[in-house]
Amino acid sequence: MSDIPKKVHIREEGPREGFQIEPGPISTADKIALIDALSDTGVDHIQTVSFVNPKAVPGWADADAVVRGMKKKDGVEYTALWFNEQGLQRALAHQDKLHVTGALIGSASDVFCRKNLNRSIAEHTEVMRKQAASLVANAVPIRRVGVMAAFGCNYSGEVSVQQALEAAETGMSIAREAGARIEEITLADSMGWCTPARTERLVGAFRERWPEVELILHLHDTRGMGVASAHAALRMGVTSFDSTVAGLGGCPFAGRPGATGNIASEELVLLCHEMGIETGVDLEALIEVGRMAERLVGHPLPSTLLRSGSYQT
Repeated sequence: MSDIPKKVHIREEGPREGFQIEPGPISTADKIALIDALSDTGVDHIQTVSFVNPKAVPGWADADAVVRGMKKKDGVEYTALWFNEQGLQRALAHQDKLHVTGALIGSASDVFCRKNLNRSIAEHTEVMRKQAASLVANAVPIRRVGVMAAFGCNYSGEVSVQQALEAAETGMSIAREAGARIEEITLADSMGWCTPARTERLVGAFRERWPEVELILHLHDTRGMGVASAHAALRMGVTSFDSTVAGLGGCPFAGRPGATGNIASEELVLLCHEMGIETGVDLEALIEVGRMAERLVGHPLPSTLLRSGSYQT
């Protein structure tokens, strides 16, 4: 039975996701320009930068300078990504610009956890406990749990719904121990295994297990199934999606070098609008920002709308 929502929340991750993987170099000014341009499209959530070790992610060596330089627009929530105490402290130093909340992110695949974080699921569980304690100590609310590789793994193959549920339950349990109330669960298709059928099974199981928690889908288009899977999720009433303008980015640990990453924001917006779902986003403006992103990185990006335009152009 279809339960199509009236409005969908687009969580734009293009700057952070894209510039961390681009070989570059991309100037600080260009990164700021893209974030500021996205702020004028109607998206109300932009993940801007990664506060990570520049030796590991040289594309974000200038993260602090980018946040200082970007223009904060009323009504837009700007966030950042970090993985350790040092990154958290850098984010907290920019609370005049950034909305800082905590998340506990686990993995449904032990192999991917080792590839991505250099530790097993068991080892990462202890790290999450320390992360939770740090967030509490810094008065940062813990509101979200995430599951990487929730749909499948390029290294170990199929990931069962039960594995994804267990990964989420680990995060929920740690949050409870810390006295936190989880409001959101992100299901991340880190390696492009999403299909409409897998999406329906996963969303259905998580809805049954945690009916009170909002689901956020982070879908990759690695195998061309991203937008089709988003359509399946929309028909089930999912109202929040991560996406990247022009399809910027990808997962460097997915075992498929050069593979497409997140679904393109403008393609998701077009799908929603054609289904009669509000997004609050100016599609034509977003397409232009996508073309801007393509110019900045200096090579073609995955979004088909950059070349075809919408149905209105």
